[in-house]
Formats: sequence, structure tokens, C-alpha cells
Amino acid sequence: MIPLGYTIRNILKHKVTTTMTILGVSLVVFVFAAAQMLSYGLKSTLVSTGSDDNAIVIRKSSQSEVQSIILRDQGQIVGTSPEIARAADGSALYTNEIYVLINQPKRATGELANIVVRGVTPKSLELRPAVKLIAGRMWQDAGSEVIAGKSAAERYAGCGLGEKLRFGAREWTVVGVFDAQGSGFDSELWGDVVQIADVFRRPIYSSVTFRMADTTQFEAMKARLENDRRMEVDVFREKEYYAAQSRTLAGFIGIGGTIVSIIFSLGAIVGAMITMYASVANRVREIGTLRSLGFSRLAILISFLIEAMAISLTGGLLGIVGASFLGMLQVATTNWDTFSQIAFNFRLSTAIVIAAVVFALVMGLVGGFLPAVRAARLKIVDSLRAA
Repeated sequence: MIPLGYTIRNILKHKVTTTMTILGVSLVVFVFAAAQMLSYGLKSTLVSTGSDDNAIVIRKSSQSEVQSIILRDQGQIVGTSPEIARAADGSALYTNEIYVLINQPKRATGELANIVVRGVTPKSLELRPAVKLIAGRMWQDAGSEVIAGKSAAERYAGCGLGEKLRFGAREWTVVGVFDAQGSGFDSELWGDVVQIADVFRRPIYSSVTFRMADTTQFEAMKARLENDRRMEVDVFREKEYYAAQSRTLAGFIGIGGTIVSIIFSLGAIVGAMITMYASVANRVREIGTLRSLGFSRLAILISFLIEAMAISLTGGLLGIVGASFLGMLQVATTNWDTFSQIAFNFRLSTAIVIAAVVFALVMGLVGGFLPAVRAARLKIVDSLRAA
């Protein structure tokens, strides 16, 4: 094998072409990693919205709460299920909730966006211990008051602490802001379920959420509730339910980003190929010397491939480092499954880093293969005669 130091010296020798190729690869990897981080960030936000200990009940065949209708007597039937855990006072740990979409202008642009108003009960907070009030106070049942998730308070006009907004033919005051630890609840407004039902004239619920006394009995409980003729419902583990809400949009972002990255990668591959062809042309006599010293065609081939992949790997690592800074950004988009705006961060994972590195190495391998074959096929005599 040709010493690795020889390959490194050749990379450093052609500074301009090597730098341009590295920058091209880094840009492609940046785009690739950013798309995967966006998809992963959305998935992580929605998955963290659910709890492993909770289950959620919605109308049969509904894709989300926005389409679901649970009659009040059905909610009471679910609430009396023996599988539901009990609070310290002996009451069942379940909550009937209403899910409504309203239009609210964004602070930055004034553009209208759909945000969620969730009618909840005091048990809703017990079921979601990660949700903490960080400013203000809880709403009072007698007043037209709501509390806002941290992201909603920051992004939408009228949703900040002490501000007022109008929906359901009534003016509401935001009396508190809560932190849901980066979950989907951060993009919602919460208020008393009775008042929310009254202003929207909805004598129904959108969902019933409860804590399971024994999570191992979920399948049996699911079968019992779904086969109950008094109800037409689907039962999900809460975490699985919210994970499903991300599949359409996250899948589109991930696949779309990968396709764009592949298209961009063609340019990076061509750049790597040009760099390596130039390297072969400038080193014809060196290649002939190496062959005369006893290095095989395979050794020449491998040396040039390593050089191309090293250049691409350097670009890939730079692209990953650049993409990692996107983790400081928060974006908001419409979730296609719920039609509501959701705020989330770019998130980098080990799997994304590995995929980006492999992507960079593949670009180097493809871009360097033909020049490497060209170098390996040079004849010793012809190489040594080259000027």
C-alpha cells in the first residue's frame, strides 16, 4: 500500500481545487443534514408530547383530535374503566378534552395561522407532569381566561402574558404561560373545557386521555373499549398517537430534503471528479515512478480513492458542523395531519451524523472512481516519458 502521508501531501498540494471541492461537498452535506434535522425535530417534538403511561381515545377512523367526536356519555364510560389509574384522593386519572382551531396573527408578519385552543380539566395537568406554569397563574373557571404555551406566547399576537385575544364571540385574557418542555403543547392555548365547549357550542369532546394503572394491560383494554357497542372509538398509546401525527409532514421533509441533496450532490461529484482528474494529470510521472517501485495498479487505485474520499469527508464534517448550529433555531409550520401550527427546533442525532458522513464518503467514492481508474491504468513507460 502507498503510505497515507503521500496522499495527505497531495491533498495539501492542490489548495485551490481541493478547497473548492471541500466547500461544494460541505454545502451539499449541510442541506442533507438540515433536512434530516428538520424532520427529526418535528418527530421529536410530537413524540415528546405523549407519555408512555397514558392512552388516548378518539372517534373510530379519525386521524386526529380535530376530526374526532366523543359523546359525553361515551367519555363517562371511558372514565369508569377499571384500567385507569387512581390519584391520591381516589379519583380516576382521566380528562375529557376539546380540540379547536382558531386563526391568530403571527407577531413577526401579521399573517394568520391556525393555533390550537384545548379545553382541559385540572386532571390534564396531572396527566402531563412535564407541563409547568412559568409565568402568571392558572385560569379561573368563572372568567374568560386561558394560559398559553411558551411558543404560542412568543409567536402569536394576543397570546402573551396579560394580552387579550378574541375567539368564540368572546374576549379572553392570557393569565399564564406554561412550558411543555419543547413538546407540541407549547404551541397551544389551554382553557377550561366547560367554557371552551360553551363558546364553541360543542356538547361533545374531541378526546379522552387517561393514565393506565398497568401499561402491560393496554392491548386487553384497547380490545375491550373498541369492541364496546356503545362506542365507536380507537384507543392508542399517547406517545404512539402523537408520533403518528408527524409521519406525513416529517416524511415529506425527509424525503424531499434527500432528493434535493442528491440533485445538489451531482455538482459536488463533478467537482470531485474534476479535482481528481487534474490531480492525475499533474502526477503522471509520480504515478509512473510508484509503479516502477513495485506498487500495483490496485495500490494506485486505492490511493486515489482514499484521496477523493478524504476530501469529501473533510467537506462532510464541515457541513455537519455548520448544520449543528441550526439547533439554535426554532421554526413553525403547519402540521398536515392536524392543520395547526407547531413550533419545533432542528435536532441533530447520532444517526443523522452517521448518514451525513456516509453520504459524503459516497460522493467522494463516486467522484474519485473514474480518475482513480485512469491513474491505475497508466502504463509505466508512458508515465515516465511524460514531460
